[in-house]
Amino acid sequence: MNKKSVVLAYSGGLDTSFCVKYLSVEKDLDVHTVLVNTGGFSEKELAEVGNRSKQMGAASHKAVNVIDEYYQKCIRFLVYGNILKNHTYPLSVSAERVFQAMAIAETALEIKADYIAHGSTGAGNDQIRFDMIFAIMAPDIPVLTPIRDMKLSREDEIVYLEKNGVKMDWKKAVYSINQGLWGTSVGGRETLTSDKTLPEEAYPCQVTKNDETEIKLYFEQGQIKGINGKKYKNPVDAIAALNKIGSAYGIGRGVHVGDTIIGIKGRVGFEAAAPMLILKAHEALEKHVLTKWQIYWKEQMANWYGMLLHEGQYLEPVMRNIESFLEDTQSTVNGTVFINLAPRRFEIIGIESENDLMNSKFGQYGEMPSNWTSDDARGFAKIMANQISIFRKVNNGKKKS
Repeated sequence: MNKKSVVLAYSGGLDTSFCVKYLSVEKDLDVHTVLVNTGGFSEKELAEVGNRSKQMGAASHKAVNVIDEYYQKCIRFLVYGNILKNHTYPLSVSAERVFQAMAIAETALEIKADYIAHGSTGAGNDQIRFDMIFAIMAPDIPVLTPIRDMKLSREDEIVYLEKNGVKMDWKKAVYSINQGLWGTSVGGRETLTSDKTLPEEAYPCQVTKNDETEIKLYFEQGQIKGINGKKYKNPVDAIAALNKIGSAYGIGRGVHVGDTIIGIKGRVGFEAAAPMLILKAHEALEKHVLTKWQIYWKEQMANWYGMLLHEGQYLEPVMRNIESFLEDTQSTVNGTVFINLAPRRFEIIGIESENDLMNSKFGQYGEMPSNWTSDDARGFAKIMANQISIFRKVNNGKKKS
C-alpha cells in the first residue's frame, strides 16, 4: 500500500526538523516539506534548508517564493496605515505567518495530501494563525502538530533526533531568529522575563557605523520608490537596500510586550531597520499632505487592520474593505523625507512635497494670516464657542441630581 502523505510547513529549524523525522518514522508518512520564503533567505540558506530536509528523511522539499505577493497584498497596507502593534512592533512575524499558511494550504490541496502539519508549540500565536488558515482554505485535511500535542521541550526534541541518527549542534542557537522582508524577530531567555532586555549579541545585525549621516526616502502614492536619489521599480528592493543602511546603525531594534491571541502576555525582540524608517517617514509625510479627518480615520482603520492581522484574521472580508480605504488615501502621499541616522537612533528632519498642505500662501502658523481677516477669526471663534456658551448659560447654578 502507498504511504499517506503530509505537507509540512518547514523552516529548517529544530522544531520543524523534529517534525520531519517524527512524522516519517513514528507515523510512517511521506513528508513533503515546504519552505515559504517571505524574505530573509539567501540562495545559500535556501539550499541548506533543502539539504537538511532530505537529511531528516523528507520525501520531497520545495521552496515557494511569495515575497512580491506578501508585499503587494499586505506590507504596503501596513505602510499606508503606519501600523505598529502597541505603537512599538511592526508586525514582522504576524504578517508573514498568514502568507506562509496560505501557501502551505495551497500546496496540500494541489498534491492532494492526506494531512497538513506545522511545528508550532501550544503557547504561542503561530498555532492559531496556521490552524485558522488551514480550517478556512483546506477544511477537509486534518492538521498534525507533534510539538504542541506532545508538549515537547527543545531538549526532548534534540534527544529524539540524536536517537534517530541526527547529529547536529542544535544547542548552538541560543536565540530563536525569524527573518523576513518586514523585519526579524528574536526570542531568548530574556524575552521570557519581564525585566530583562536582549544583549547586543542576540541581534543578527551588529552595529558597524558610529558616525551620523542624512538619507532621503522618496515616496510615490504611499510606496517607497527611492533612496538617496536612486529609484526602485520594485519597493521590495528598496526595503532590502534600506535595511542594509539602517541595520548598520542598529536602528529598528526593540522588545515588544503585548497580548497574544490565546490571552496571555508575551514578549518578543525584533530588529526592523527598514520597516521603522519607512513607517515613521511615511507618517511624517502624511502629516503634511493629508487632511485632519483623513489622518484621524486612517488611524482608526489601521488600528483594526493591525489587530486583525496579528490575530490571523487576514481572510476576513472586512480586511479588503479597510485596504480599499487605506489605498484611497494615498494618491497625494508623494515626496521626499529627510532623515538623520545615528547609532541606535534616527530623527525625521522634514519633508519636501508638491502636495504639502503647509503652504505659506495660505498662512503661516503663529505669524500673519494671508487668507482670512481678523474679523473672520473673531466670528469663527464666536461660532465655535456658541454651543458650550449656551450650555453654561442654561445650566449655570443648577446642581447635579
